[in-house]
Amino acid sequence: MAKQEIKTDEFGRLKQAIRNRDLQRLYFLHGEEVYLLQYYLNEMRKKSIDELTQDFNAHRFTQETFCVQDFADAVEALPMMAEKTFVQVDEIDLFKLNEADREKMIEVLSDIPEYCTVVFTYEIVPWKPDKRQKKLWDAVSKNGIIVEFAKQSQRELVTWIGRHFASFGKRISSDLCVYLIDITGGTMTALQGEIQKIAAYSGADEICKADIDAVTEPVLDAVVFQMTDLLGSGQYGAALNKLQQLFKMQQEPIAILGAVGSHFRRISTARTLMDAGKNADTLMRLTGLKDYPARKTMSVAQKFSVRFCRAAAELILETDYKMKTSFDEQERLLELLILQLAQEAQNG
Repeated sequence: MAKQEIKTDEFGRLKQAIRNRDLQRLYFLHGEEVYLLQYYLNEMRKKSIDELTQDFNAHRFTQETFCVQDFADAVEALPMMAEKTFVQVDEIDLFKLNEADREKMIEVLSDIPEYCTVVFTYEIVPWKPDKRQKKLWDAVSKNGIIVEFAKQSQRELVTWIGRHFASFGKRISSDLCVYLIDITGGTMTALQGEIQKIAAYSGADEICKADIDAVTEPVLDAVVFQMTDLLGSGQYGAALNKLQQLFKMQQEPIAILGAVGSHFRRISTARTLMDAGKNADTLMRLTGLKDYPARKTMSVAQKFSVRFCRAAAELILETDYKMKTSFDEQERLLELLILQLAQEAQNG
């Protein structure tokens, strides 16, 4: 089997292979953008096998049905009334197999027949290859193509959202596209469902913010971001209302505190970078934030002093300790935290 060089643009290579009906023998698909992963997985399947013969030539294994010998038999099975076979394996961490199964897997992955395309998918189980297992890693990396489906850029998502609303006969501004990305977490998987709800709810040709707010439930991080932004703007009562919104969303208090802590750590980092003359590009590089969240975080950080960032970190740590050691209600401790943060923000 020909060796495949692992490159950074494997996503582009996969798209080209699908267009040219020239799929390789072994793929590993993973990443946060499940919508794209599923879309291209379906395209791969359609290019490999047809509906008339898929019962004979398509094989799928899950955690409940996977067996290395059955997998090997499926890979070796000759196509029936077709040119190719397609083998899909979901959520199997090859590097956690026992030694005998790993040895068998190395053998199979190193000699997949030309007529077979094998695809391993990872949506729930993290793709974390253990490169210390050199023989297995060599079999994976030299014979397979590893494709990561990362979150799309804001520009790509804005275009995609606009196109999907257009399919429902609706228009939406770029600013509202960005707002929708912000409050949903920015994955196509989440956005797809929200677009359908918003389009069905709106009675106008053009989507307005009220349509989005009426049917879209923001993700935890988005509400926390709004809450800290309100604190920085001196709107302390509105910030407390955002906390009440999270309670109504039935978010766990410890999860809310974790999100608040993570967000203020990013703000503190942004404040330090800003004082050192750095910009959002540096914040993106250090934290992994995308362009829009990084710029937004830098904007919020302008409203807080270094002294406030230190005080906020101490208050969050104290609240975390109290949540884990006292009998006080966790919701009340969070409310107290927001009030304390508001007081520190007033002090400058």
